[in-house]
Amino acid sequence: MPDITKEAADEAAKHTLGEPVPTADTAVVEKAAADKSRSLWGDAWVDLRRRPMFIISALIILLLIVMSAFPGLFTGTDPTATDLQNHYLSKPKLGHVFQADWLGYDQQGRSVYSRLIHGTRNSVLVGFGATIIVTLLGSFVGMVAGYFGGWLDAILSRVTDIFFGIPFLLGAMLVMNAFTDRKWWLVAAALGILGWTQITRVMRGSVLTVKQSDYVQAAKALGANTSRIMLRHILPNAMAPVIVVATIALGTYIGAEATLSYLGLGLSAPAVSWGADISDGLAQIRVAQHVLLYPSIMLTLTVFAFIMLGEAVRNALDPKLR
Repeated sequence: MPDITKEAADEAAKHTLGEPVPTADTAVVEKAAADKSRSLWGDAWVDLRRRPMFIISALIILLLIVMSAFPGLFTGTDPTATDLQNHYLSKPKLGHVFQADWLGYDQQGRSVYSRLIHGTRNSVLVGFGATIIVTLLGSFVGMVAGYFGGWLDAILSRVTDIFFGIPFLLGAMLVMNAFTDRKWWLVAAALGILGWTQITRVMRGSVLTVKQSDYVQAAKALGANTSRIMLRHILPNAMAPVIVVATIALGTYIGAEATLSYLGLGLSAPAVSWGADISDGLAQIRVAQHVLLYPSIMLTLTVFAFIMLGEAVRNALDPKLR
């Protein structure tokens, strides 16, 4: 009598008892049902994990966050310490990886490598701080204007148009020029107050679309109050385009902070900023190109990583792009 494996015996028992035996078609149907049951965010996450652009940008941003939170893991040199013996003529020594003189020194004898690492914190703080302010303020104004409409929508739209007409960098320069001690939170607040208009317009348009949905009308018919409808039904379903715009804008705010510091209206000394280092390096470009080169590369890579992340999120959340 031939030997029967345990798996074959189980399948035979199921068939004898009248239970359906799984087939390839059944597996395909179950997978399709699982895919259909996923939400927009779950489906977007599955799509994002397959995109090399998202993985690369996420790894770069994760490294930047670790550098900003724990700069001591990458360097033990004080970025503000000066030693005129190590002036800008001390060229980079690329063989000494992760040492103070790895990327050379600036004209004041400060380590370029140490300033790159410690400058990450201020750039990340300003970028995330401005993005949080913009997202909260813009989402609130846009949701109120889009949901209630009427005269309230007209007033908020005109206020938005007024702020939208203010040149972004010029307005930030005027605000920052009024202060002498400029911390990172002050720069973030100035950029956030002037940059919320785009989020407001995106949120308003999204709310106008979502509030016509059947589930919102059903919630109104069941007697749900306004706050519950706005927070439980409209806000979660209207946030997708806002998150995309905010992610891309985060890199823009980091670049804006560097621009203000380059013009001398950003972070006050002794705060470390890539924009201030770029400004110092430009004055010495003929004799010490590395002082300008490395902070420029760091700034470009950071802004590019956030823009790549925003593009990947936009492609994942927009079904028409698939």
